[in-house]
Amino acid sequence: MKKYFLSLLVIGLLFSCTNYGQLTFVTKLPKKLDENSGILHLNDSTVWFIQDGGNSDELYQVGLDGSLLNELKVKNGKNVDWEDLAKDEKGNVYIGDFGNNDSDRKDLVIYKVPNPEIEKGDKIDAQKIKFRYPDQKKFPPKNKKEQFDAEALFYKKGYLFIITKNRTHPFTGKARIYKVPAKKGKYKAVYVGEFTTCMEEASCRVTAATISDDGKTIVLLGEGKLWIFSNFSGDDFSKGTMKTIDLKATSQLEAVCFLNEHTLLISDEERSNTGRNLYSFNLK
Repeated sequence: MKKYFLSLLVIGLLFSCTNYGQLTFVTKLPKKLDENSGILHLNDSTVWFIQDGGNSDELYQVGLDGSLLNELKVKNGKNVDWEDLAKDEKGNVYIGDFGNNDSDRKDLVIYKVPNPEIEKGDKIDAQKIKFRYPDQKKFPPKNKKEQFDAEALFYKKGYLFIITKNRTHPFTGKARIYKVPAKKGKYKAVYVGEFTTCMEEASCRVTAATISDDGKTIVLLGEGKLWIFSNFSGDDFSKGTMKTIDLKATSQLEAVCFLNEHTLLISDEERSNTGRNLYSFNLK
């Protein structure tokens, strides 16, 4: 009897620690995506995922019912620390291999692959967009300048925009915006601007980014928050209107994309028997 009550207590604690907040549960993701780090929507019925660093060099196609539909090996695309996905108007897909927890990497790259929806084989060719940050002088820099990690990427008008994940000590809440051309080459990224998300270190680091098809709304994701930008002009979207939404979710949110004009898809990693889920959020 005592063991029975202990089991009930453990189960109760697990469910009490799972809080979707304002997110709507859509489906459980395949077991292969326990460390999913980027999501991309290309058609009405499926989404594409990548895994975090140390996992396979593959793109995964998943149905909105959670079924694993396809796996594509990315040729010439080693997964050092894949963190986000983006797309352009032609359907090309961009894989951000710029995870840089210690700000010591000199091999930052974004892989460009053709539209995976029309790929007939099990492999897909990648072109390399290599880049470096113009203001990083030391690898790694001092603690107060650890601002060269990134997990967020989107495409806009021929350029890829990278938003950094703040790891400064002490934490400053600032995120920087850089851009590089969306074509094969080796570049010094252009510094665009910076802004402050918020000052709660646990939830104020940017973990993903997405842009609406009309280019008028940019959404950044944190572990529990959304930052929505509108009414901007030019490259520095932070000069527009920023709205912060507390999702009141407690899982490790890692990826976001637009499903349609008003709906976001958001996913999380598996952590302590929670996560590895796909959620939706209505911007209205």
